[in-house]
Amino acid sequence: MNTADVLQIFGLEPRETRLYLALLQSGPASIRDIADRAGINRGTTHELLKRMQQKGVVSYFPKGKRRHFSAEPPQRLRELALNHQQQVTEALELLDDKVIPELSHLRPATGNADVHYYEGDDGIELVLKDILSTVSEQENRSYCIYSAKAIRKYLYRPFPNYTRQRVKMGIKVKVIAIGEGGEEAALADRKWINEPSSDRAGSYIAIYPPKVAMISLSHGDLPTAVVINSPTIANTQQVIFNTLWDSL
Repeated sequence: MNTADVLQIFGLEPRETRLYLALLQSGPASIRDIADRAGINRGTTHELLKRMQQKGVVSYFPKGKRRHFSAEPPQRLRELALNHQQQVTEALELLDDKVIPELSHLRPATGNADVHYYEGDDGIELVLKDILSTVSEQENRSYCIYSAKAIRKYLYRPFPNYTRQRVKMGIKVKVIAIGEGGEEAALADRKWINEPSSDRAGSYIAIYPPKVAMISLSHGDLPTAVVINSPTIANTQQVIFNTLWDSL
């Protein structure tokens, strides 16, 4: 993560960062000089500088008929970061106490399962993070999976630290591995199904009530996933998994 990435997290977009760095290097300067140094047109530079002034990272003073801007000391960025951190903390509190409950009431109350479709590495990463997030909120931090040999090398490609994160969060998993292989890991129990037909299996199914996630490979090894949020379906799948687990 470079300087621009860090500053973007705390509220400075890339063009604003370019202007800030240009001002640090040049000292007080006119809008024209700042624009030329940063390689941004003057109209845009003027608007960005006004926003940056509101954020407290630049200031200006009149010099003749023009305004000259100067960069605030880099230490001011820490104040910006702390303020951003406080806003995020307050927003998280409101999110849990007010926003999520209010938004949840907007959804129609039906008996149908809530189904979401994802594809690509980014989509699979969201599903894997959802598994950890959902299970971490449960009293019994555990879930179950079917893991087929054909999909294993693609599954954690977008989230290589998944297992490490799971262990760090104290989440246990039971794995029925379809086909040989599969690495042993902490907080994981594993059993195998080995038969000729298992070579054609290419999916990963996670049961983490109230949800079930099914990840498979389409053409070109593009991973796709369907997540079903349904206590009834998840509990049924859990019963099937437990029965099979006990028989292996």
